Amino acid sequence: MSSPDPQVRAARNHSTSPAARGPVVAVTGAASGVGALLTERLAESDEIRQVIAIDERRGECAAAQWHILDVRDPAIAEKLRGADVVVHLAVDLDLGTDSAARSAYNVRGTQTVLTAAAAAGVHRVVLCTSAMVYGALPDNELPLSEDAELRATAEATGVGDLLEIERLARRAPRAHPGLNVTVVRPAILVGGTDTALTRYFESPRLLVVAGSRPAWQFCHVEDLCGALEYAVLEKVDGELAVGCEGWLEQEEVEELSGIRRMELPSAVALGAAARLHRIGLTPSPAGDLAYTMYPWVVSGSRLHDAGWRPLWTNEEVLAELLEEVAGRHTVAGRRLGRKDATAAGAAGATVALLGTAALVRRARKARGRR
Repeated sequence: MSSPDPQVRAARNHSTSPAARGPVVAVTGAASGVGALLTERLAESDEIRQVIAIDERRGECAAAQWHILDVRDPAIAEKLRGADVVVHLAVDLDLGTDSAARSAYNVRGTQTVLTAAAAAGVHRVVLCTSAMVYGALPDNELPLSEDAELRATAEATGVGDLLEIERLARRAPRAHPGLNVTVVRPAILVGGTDTALTRYFESPRLLVVAGSRPAWQFCHVEDLCGALEYAVLEKVDGELAVGCEGWLEQEEVEELSGIRRMELPSAVALGAAARLHRIGLTPSPAGDLAYTMYPWVVSGSRLHDAGWRPLWTNEEVLAELLEEVAGRHTVAGRRLGRKDATAAGAAGATVALLGTAALVRRARKARGRR
Protein backbone atom coordinates (compact mmCIF):
# COMPACT_ATOMS: atom_id res chain seq x y z
CA MET A 1 0.00 0.00 0.00
CA SER A 2 1.38 3.40 -0.99
CA SER A 3 1.90 6.03 1.67
CA PRO A 4 -0.61 8.90 1.80
CA ASP A 5 -0.03 12.02 -0.22
CA PRO A 6 2.07 14.53 1.84
CA GLN A 7 -0.74 17.10 1.72
CA VAL A 8 -3.27 14.52 2.95
CA ARG A 9 -0.87 13.46 5.71
CA ALA A 10 -0.36 17.11 6.74
CA ALA A 11 -4.13 17.68 6.83
CA ARG A 12 -4.59 14.59 9.01
CA ASN A 13 -1.86 15.74 11.38
CA HIS A 14 -3.42 19.18 11.58
CA SER A 15 -6.88 17.78 12.28
CA THR A 16 -5.55 15.85 15.28
CA SER A 17 -3.36 18.64 16.67
CA PRO A 18 -4.20 19.98 20.16
CA ALA A 19 -5.45 23.25 18.68
CA ALA A 20 -7.81 21.44 16.30
CA ARG A 21 -9.27 19.53 19.23
CA GLY A 22 -9.24 22.48 21.61
CA PRO A 23 -12.06 24.88 22.47
CA VAL A 24 -13.30 27.93 20.62
CA VAL A 25 -13.05 30.77 23.15
CA ALA A 26 -14.83 34.12 23.08
CA VAL A 27 -13.36 37.01 25.09
CA THR A 28 -15.35 40.15 25.89
CA GLY A 29 -13.48 43.36 26.62
CA ALA A 30 -10.80 42.01 24.29
CA ALA A 31 -9.41 45.31 23.00
CA SER A 32 -7.67 46.54 26.14
CA GLY A 33 -6.32 45.65 29.57
CA VAL A 34 -6.52 42.07 30.77
CA GLY A 35 -8.84 41.22 27.87
CA ALA A 36 -6.22 42.19 25.29
CA LEU A 37 -3.48 40.24 27.06
CA LEU A 38 -5.65 37.15 27.39
CA THR A 39 -6.78 37.35 23.76
CA GLU A 40 -3.16 37.40 22.57
CA ARG A 41 -2.22 34.58 24.93
CA LEU A 42 -5.08 32.33 23.82
CA ALA A 43 -4.48 33.10 20.14
CA GLU A 44 -0.89 31.90 20.53
CA SER A 45 -1.82 28.75 22.46
CA ASP A 46 -1.53 25.33 20.81
CA GLU A 47 -4.47 24.18 22.95
CA ILE A 48 -7.00 26.73 21.63
CA ARG A 49 -8.74 26.19 18.30
CA GLN A 50 -9.98 29.75 17.74
CA VAL A 51 -10.44 33.04 19.60
CA ILE A 52 -13.49 35.25 19.11
CA ALA A 53 -12.78 38.78 20.32
CA ILE A 54 -15.66 41.09 21.30
CA ASP A 55 -15.41 44.76 22.19
CA GLU A 56 -16.72 48.18 21.21
CA ARG A 57 -13.57 48.76 19.18
CA ARG A 58 -11.13 46.51 17.36
CA GLY A 59 -8.02 45.48 19.24
CA GLU A 60 -4.56 44.60 17.98
CA CYS A 61 -4.75 40.79 17.94
CA ALA A 62 -4.87 39.96 14.22
CA ALA A 63 -5.27 36.23 14.86
CA ALA A 64 -8.64 36.66 16.57
CA GLN A 65 -12.03 36.91 14.86
CA TRP A 66 -13.38 40.34 15.85
CA HIS A 67 -16.95 41.44 16.52
CA ILE A 68 -17.56 45.10 17.36
CA LEU A 69 -20.54 45.61 19.67
CA ASP A 70 -21.63 46.53 23.20
CA VAL A 71 -21.88 43.48 25.47
CA ARG A 72 -25.34 44.67 26.55
CA ASP A 73 -26.63 44.16 23.00
CA PRO A 74 -28.70 40.94 22.78
CA ALA A 75 -27.21 40.46 19.30
CA ILE A 76 -24.12 39.15 21.08
CA ALA A 77 -25.83 35.74 21.20
CA GLU A 78 -25.30 35.32 17.45
CA LYS A 79 -21.61 36.24 17.81
CA LEU A 80 -21.16 33.54 20.46
CA ARG A 81 -22.54 30.70 18.34
CA GLY A 82 -19.87 28.05 17.92
CA ALA A 83 -17.97 29.12 21.03
CA ASP A 84 -17.30 26.53 23.73
CA VAL A 85 -16.18 28.99 26.42
CA VAL A 86 -16.78 32.69 27.05
CA VAL A 87 -14.46 34.77 29.22
CA HIS A 88 -16.34 37.92 30.23
CA LEU A 89 -13.88 40.75 30.96
CA ALA A 90 -15.95 43.74 29.79
CA VAL A 91 -16.35 45.14 33.31
CA ASP A 92 -15.81 48.83 34.08
CA LEU A 93 -14.15 49.62 37.42
CA ASP A 94 -12.72 52.99 36.35
CA LEU A 95 -12.51 55.48 39.23
CA GLY A 96 -13.64 58.26 36.92
CA THR A 97 -16.85 56.58 35.73
CA ASP A 98 -20.16 57.71 37.21
CA SER A 99 -21.08 55.02 39.74
CA ALA A 100 -24.67 54.61 38.54
CA ALA A 101 -23.61 54.31 34.90
CA ARG A 102 -20.83 51.92 35.87
CA SER A 103 -23.19 49.64 37.78
CA ALA A 104 -25.75 49.67 34.96
CA TYR A 105 -23.06 48.64 32.46
CA ASN A 106 -21.46 45.97 34.64
CA VAL A 107 -24.63 44.26 35.82
CA ARG A 108 -26.58 44.48 32.56
CA GLY A 109 -23.52 43.40 30.59
CA THR A 110 -22.97 40.32 32.73
CA GLN A 111 -26.67 39.41 32.62
CA THR A 112 -26.71 39.71 28.83
CA VAL A 113 -23.53 37.67 28.33
CA LEU A 114 -24.75 34.84 30.58
CA THR A 115 -28.15 34.69 28.86
CA ALA A 116 -26.60 34.95 25.39
CA ALA A 117 -24.04 32.25 26.16
CA ALA A 118 -26.78 29.85 27.25
CA ALA A 119 -28.84 30.65 24.14
CA ALA A 120 -25.81 30.09 21.89
CA GLY A 121 -25.04 26.67 23.38
CA VAL A 122 -21.86 27.75 25.17
CA HIS A 123 -21.08 25.29 27.97
CA ARG A 124 -18.80 27.42 30.17
CA VAL A 125 -18.58 31.10 31.13
CA VAL A 126 -15.59 32.45 33.06
CA LEU A 127 -16.20 35.63 35.06
CA CYS A 128 -13.56 37.78 36.75
CA THR A 129 -14.38 39.70 39.94
CA SER A 130 -11.90 40.39 42.75
CA ALA A 131 -10.77 38.96 46.07
CA MET A 132 -12.25 42.19 47.47
CA VAL A 133 -15.61 40.38 47.56
CA TYR A 134 -14.41 38.51 50.66
CA GLY A 135 -14.27 41.83 52.47
CA ALA A 136 -11.39 43.35 54.46
CA LEU A 137 -12.11 42.59 58.10
CA PRO A 138 -10.00 42.43 61.26
CA ASP A 139 -11.03 38.82 61.98
CA ASN A 140 -10.27 37.45 58.49
CA GLU A 141 -8.17 34.30 58.46
CA LEU A 142 -4.73 34.51 56.87
CA PRO A 143 -5.09 33.30 54.18
CA LEU A 144 -8.75 32.99 53.22
CA SER A 145 -9.95 29.85 51.45
CA GLU A 146 -12.01 30.08 48.27
CA ASP A 147 -15.03 28.86 50.23
CA ALA A 148 -14.81 31.68 52.78
CA GLU A 149 -18.00 33.70 53.14
CA LEU A 150 -18.27 36.81 50.94
CA ARG A 151 -18.53 39.46 53.66
CA ALA A 152 -17.81 42.59 51.62
CA THR A 153 -20.28 45.44 51.52
CA ALA A 154 -20.99 47.81 48.65
CA GLU A 155 -19.07 50.67 50.32
CA ALA A 156 -15.86 50.40 48.27
CA THR A 157 -15.33 51.31 44.62
CA GLY A 158 -17.06 48.82 42.34
CA VAL A 159 -17.45 46.15 45.02
CA GLY A 160 -21.25 46.37 44.90
CA ASP A 161 -21.08 45.56 41.18
CA LEU A 162 -18.74 42.64 41.81
CA LEU A 163 -21.02 41.21 44.48
CA GLU A 164 -23.94 41.42 42.05
CA ILE A 165 -21.84 39.65 39.38
CA GLU A 166 -21.08 36.94 41.95
CA ARG A 167 -24.82 36.59 42.61
CA LEU A 168 -25.52 36.25 38.89
CA ALA A 169 -22.78 33.61 38.64
CA ARG A 170 -24.40 31.51 41.37
CA ARG A 171 -27.86 31.84 39.83
CA ALA A 172 -26.90 31.20 36.18
CA PRO A 173 -26.50 27.38 36.31
CA ARG A 174 -29.96 27.09 37.89
CA ALA A 175 -31.52 29.45 35.34
CA HIS A 176 -29.66 27.85 32.42
CA PRO A 177 -29.13 24.09 33.02
CA GLY A 178 -25.98 22.89 31.26
CA LEU A 179 -24.17 26.21 31.64
CA ASN A 180 -21.14 26.04 33.93
CA VAL A 181 -19.80 29.24 35.49
CA THR A 182 -16.29 29.72 36.87
CA VAL A 183 -15.44 32.85 38.88
CA VAL A 184 -11.85 34.07 39.21
CA ARG A 185 -11.03 36.45 42.08
CA PRO A 186 -7.62 38.15 41.84
CA ALA A 187 -5.86 39.97 44.67
CA ILE A 188 -4.68 43.57 44.08
CA LEU A 189 -4.19 43.59 40.31
CA VAL A 190 -1.00 45.19 38.98
CA GLY A 191 0.26 45.66 35.44
CA GLY A 192 -1.19 48.64 33.60
CA THR A 193 -4.07 48.94 36.07
CA ASP A 194 -5.40 52.06 37.82
CA THR A 195 -7.41 51.45 40.98
CA ALA A 196 -7.85 53.00 44.40
CA LEU A 197 -5.41 50.39 45.74
CA THR A 198 -2.68 51.02 43.15
CA ARG A 199 -3.09 54.78 43.71
CA TYR A 200 -2.32 54.19 47.39
CA PHE A 201 1.31 53.86 46.32
CA GLU A 202 1.28 57.19 44.45
CA SER A 203 0.97 59.14 47.70
CA PRO A 204 3.90 61.03 49.24
CA ARG A 205 3.16 59.14 52.46
CA LEU A 206 1.45 55.80 53.01
CA LEU A 207 -1.68 56.41 55.03
CA VAL A 208 -1.85 53.98 57.95
CA VAL A 209 -4.92 53.98 60.16
CA ALA A 210 -3.98 53.59 63.81
CA GLY A 211 -4.77 50.15 65.19
CA SER A 212 -5.15 48.55 61.75
CA ARG A 213 -3.45 45.34 60.57
CA PRO A 214 -2.93 45.49 56.80
CA ALA A 215 -1.60 42.55 54.81
CA TRP A 216 -0.65 43.18 51.19
CA GLN A 217 -1.07 40.55 48.48
CA PHE A 218 -0.73 41.34 44.80
CA CYS A 219 -1.59 39.63 41.52
CA HIS A 220 0.25 40.43 38.31
CA VAL A 221 -1.92 40.57 35.19
CA GLU A 222 0.25 37.87 33.60
CA ASP A 223 -0.56 35.51 36.44
CA LEU A 224 -4.26 36.38 36.19
CA CYS A 225 -4.19 35.52 32.47
CA GLY A 226 -2.52 32.22 33.32
CA ALA A 227 -5.27 31.43 35.82
CA LEU A 228 -7.97 32.39 33.31
CA GLU A 229 -6.37 30.08 30.74
CA TYR A 230 -6.51 27.22 33.25
CA ALA A 231 -10.23 27.91 33.66
CA VAL A 232 -10.77 28.07 29.89
CA LEU A 233 -9.08 24.70 29.42
CA GLU A 234 -11.17 23.23 32.27
CA LYS A 235 -8.10 22.30 34.28
CA VAL A 236 -9.92 23.84 37.24
CA ASP A 237 -13.41 25.17 37.87
CA GLY A 238 -15.69 26.63 40.52
CA GLU A 239 -14.69 29.71 42.51
CA LEU A 240 -10.98 30.47 42.20
CA ALA A 241 -8.78 32.93 44.05
CA VAL A 242 -5.50 34.02 42.47
CA GLY A 243 -2.55 35.97 43.79
CA CYS A 244 1.12 35.82 44.68
CA GLU A 245 2.28 33.38 47.34
CA GLY A 246 1.85 34.77 50.85
CA TRP A 247 1.69 38.45 51.73
CA LEU A 248 3.66 41.48 52.89
CA GLU A 249 3.21 43.21 56.24
CA GLN A 250 2.90 47.02 56.25
CA GLU A 251 6.44 47.39 57.62
CA GLU A 252 7.80 45.29 54.75
CA VAL A 253 5.91 47.41 52.21
CA GLU A 254 7.34 50.59 53.70
CA GLU A 255 10.86 49.17 53.69
CA LEU A 256 10.63 47.91 50.11
CA SER A 257 8.98 51.07 48.78
CA GLY A 258 11.01 53.58 50.74
CA ILE A 259 7.80 55.54 51.40
CA ARG A 260 7.24 56.58 54.99
CA ARG A 261 3.91 56.25 56.72
CA MET A 262 1.46 58.90 57.91
CA GLU A 263 -0.53 57.43 60.80
CA LEU A 264 -3.97 58.81 61.62
CA PRO A 265 -6.71 57.91 64.10
CA SER A 266 -9.45 55.77 62.57
CA ALA A 267 -12.23 58.30 63.19
CA VAL A 268 -10.21 61.10 61.57
CA ALA A 269 -9.19 59.12 58.47
CA LEU A 270 -12.57 57.52 57.81
CA GLY A 271 -14.56 60.64 58.61
CA ALA A 272 -12.49 62.88 56.36
CA ALA A 273 -12.48 60.36 53.51
CA ALA A 274 -16.26 60.04 53.66
CA ARG A 275 -16.80 63.79 53.76
CA LEU A 276 -14.48 64.60 50.85
CA HIS A 277 -15.93 61.83 48.69
CA ARG A 278 -19.45 63.00 49.47
CA ILE A 279 -18.69 66.51 48.19
CA GLY A 280 -16.91 65.13 45.11
CA LEU A 281 -13.32 66.09 45.95
CA THR A 282 -11.99 62.51 45.89
CA PRO A 283 -12.95 59.53 43.70
CA SER A 284 -12.58 56.91 46.44
CA PRO A 285 -15.31 56.32 49.02
CA ALA A 286 -14.34 55.74 52.65
CA GLY A 287 -15.01 52.02 52.16
CA ASP A 288 -11.82 51.74 50.09
CA LEU A 289 -9.77 52.46 53.23
CA ALA A 290 -10.81 49.13 54.79
CA TYR A 291 -8.75 47.31 52.14
CA THR A 292 -5.64 49.16 53.36
CA MET A 293 -6.49 48.49 57.02
CA TYR A 294 -7.35 44.79 57.34
CA PRO A 295 -6.28 41.55 55.62
CA TRP A 296 -8.01 39.95 52.63
CA VAL A 297 -5.24 37.60 51.53
CA VAL A 298 -6.32 34.49 49.58
CA SER A 299 -4.78 31.03 49.43
CA GLY A 300 -5.44 30.12 45.77
CA SER A 301 -5.52 26.46 46.81
CA ARG A 302 -7.73 25.25 43.94
CA LEU A 303 -5.42 26.61 41.28
CA HIS A 304 -2.40 25.25 43.16
CA ASP A 305 -3.99 21.80 43.38
CA ALA A 306 -4.50 21.92 39.60
CA GLY A 307 -0.80 22.63 39.04
CA TRP A 308 -0.91 26.41 38.50
CA ARG A 309 1.82 28.52 40.11
CA PRO A 310 2.30 32.32 40.07
CA LEU A 311 5.28 33.54 38.09
CA TRP A 312 5.57 36.70 40.20
CA THR A 313 6.27 37.27 43.88
CA ASN A 314 4.68 40.02 45.97
CA GLU A 315 8.06 41.76 46.15
CA GLU A 316 8.45 41.71 42.35
CA VAL A 317 4.92 42.96 41.71
CA LEU A 318 5.33 45.79 44.24
CA ALA A 319 8.57 46.81 42.51
CA GLU A 320 6.80 46.90 39.13
CA LEU A 321 3.92 48.89 40.61
CA LEU A 322 6.30 51.47 42.09
CA GLU A 323 8.01 51.77 38.70
CA GLU A 324 4.64 52.28 36.98
CA VAL A 325 3.47 55.01 39.35
CA ALA A 326 6.79 56.87 39.54
CA GLY A 327 6.17 60.56 38.88
CA ARG A 328 2.47 60.41 39.69
CA HIS A 329 1.19 62.28 42.71
CA THR A 330 -1.99 61.13 44.40
CA VAL A 331 -3.49 61.83 47.79
CA ALA A 332 -6.75 60.20 48.91
CA GLY A 333 -7.12 58.79 45.39
CA ARG A 334 -7.00 62.21 43.74
CA ARG A 335 -4.26 62.87 41.19
CA LEU A 336 -2.31 66.11 41.63
CA GLY A 337 0.14 68.14 39.63
CA ARG A 338 3.76 68.13 40.78
CA LYS A 339 3.49 71.63 42.29
CA ASP A 340 0.42 70.68 44.34
CA ALA A 341 2.02 67.46 45.50
CA THR A 342 5.19 69.25 46.62
CA ALA A 343 3.12 71.72 48.61
CA ALA A 344 1.07 68.91 50.08
CA GLY A 345 4.19 67.07 51.14
CA ALA A 346 5.55 70.16 52.88
CA ALA A 347 2.24 70.79 54.61
CA GLY A 348 1.79 67.28 55.94
CA ALA A 349 1.03 65.15 52.86
CA THR A 350 -2.05 63.02 53.33
CA VAL A 351 -3.21 64.94 56.39
CA ALA A 352 -3.25 68.25 54.53
CA LEU A 353 -5.19 67.10 51.49
CA LEU A 354 -7.67 64.97 53.32
CA GLY A 355 -8.58 68.01 55.35
CA THR A 356 -7.74 66.09 58.47
CA ALA A 357 -5.23 68.63 59.69
CA ALA A 358 -8.08 71.01 60.38
CA LEU A 359 -10.01 68.27 62.13
CA VAL A 360 -7.01 67.40 64.31
CA ARG A 361 -6.48 71.05 65.28
CA ARG A 362 -10.17 71.39 66.11
CA ALA A 363 -10.05 68.26 68.29
CA ARG A 364 -7.01 69.54 70.13
CA LYS A 365 -8.64 72.89 70.80
CA ALA A 366 -11.73 71.14 72.12
CA ARG A 367 -9.61 69.06 74.48
CA GLY A 368 -7.79 72.21 75.62
CA ARG A 369 -11.06 73.86 76.63
CA ARG A 370 -12.02 70.99 78.91
